Amino acid sequence: MIGLAWLIAVVVVSAGLMTWGLRRYALARSLMDIPNARSSHSVPTPRGGGVAIVLSFLCAVFALTITARAEPGGSWAILGAGALVAVVGFVDDHRHLAARWRLLAHFVAAAWVLAWLGGAPPLDWFGASVELGWFGATIAAVYLVWLLNLYNFMDGIDGIASVEAISVCAGGAVLYGFVGRADLMAEPLLLAAAVVGFLVWNFPPAKIFMGDAGSGFLGIVLATLSLQAATVSPALLWSWLILLGVFIVDATWTLLRRLIRGERVYEAHRSHAYQRASRRWGGHLPVTLSVGAINIFWLLPIALCVGAGLLDGVVGIGIAYAPLLGAAIALGAGKPDISKH
Repeated sequence: MIGLAWLIAVVVVSAGLMTWGLRRYALARSLMDIPNARSSHSVPTPRGGGVAIVLSFLCAVFALTITARAEPGGSWAILGAGALVAVVGFVDDHRHLAARWRLLAHFVAAAWVLAWLGGAPPLDWFGASVELGWFGATIAAVYLVWLLNLYNFMDGIDGIASVEAISVCAGGAVLYGFVGRADLMAEPLLLAAAVVGFLVWNFPPAKIFMGDAGSGFLGIVLATLSLQAATVSPALLWSWLILLGVFIVDATWTLLRRLIRGERVYEAHRSHAYQRASRRWGGHLPVTLSVGAINIFWLLPIALCVGAGLLDGVVGIGIAYAPLLGAAIALGAGKPDISKH
């Protein structure tokens, strides 16, 4: 544990220093996110800082893997899929990639994850462990790709994607300790540490943005961690889905509303609940802090109850998601963006 504490400290510092360097690089190369009618920020801001999260975390996971201090299947799943998604995102940050090629790479990354995890884990359904075979593998692949992309969609205001990752990973580590699996705490804690180093520069008002390389990477890694948890205990998948509830509910409800209207779902917009909340509340900081508070004080206790077997996973999801969906509807998530008119 002492060695892990030192590694966490190294990851925080290295991610912070790399973000500083990437910011200088972006400013020198004019790699700026320029505000437009669909942006939630008003000042040109450097982008691409998420590379610091990628490099610091992957190096730490590799160190754990070669020293046999991490479960190899999950570690190699993270290393391969995370690196592929980050590279694709980095290229897209610098020169636009067609959506079909990005999506192909995302499904390749999902297949890599499932291969290393031994396929889709069993599903806990009201206390029964259900093996879904190829159907389950297909659903798991779609889940991995969806969480990857929704994380990119939700990275739209200062600090929100960082605070989400930190609070979810910290919650996941607490969950593992709570159910007696402290051996699984290292990877979520190291990911949280990498994002903390980046958040120093990304906290509202942000001095640098994550970019697709960082947001997509966080999405695929968090999805992988959730499936890895399910291989240990099927109920833990529900716990991770509860921890990720803010992003899952907002992005999914918004996407469904836009699909029903026949909109291009990859087209930039400002109709997510968190974007509408930031305009209603007059800034990014209240929304970003609210996301962290919801994760810690609402979602984490429910996730712990599910993980400990005190609450059924399906019931827990219903309890956790109901007020989140109500808030998204109340805020008008998915309704036509006023900025278009």
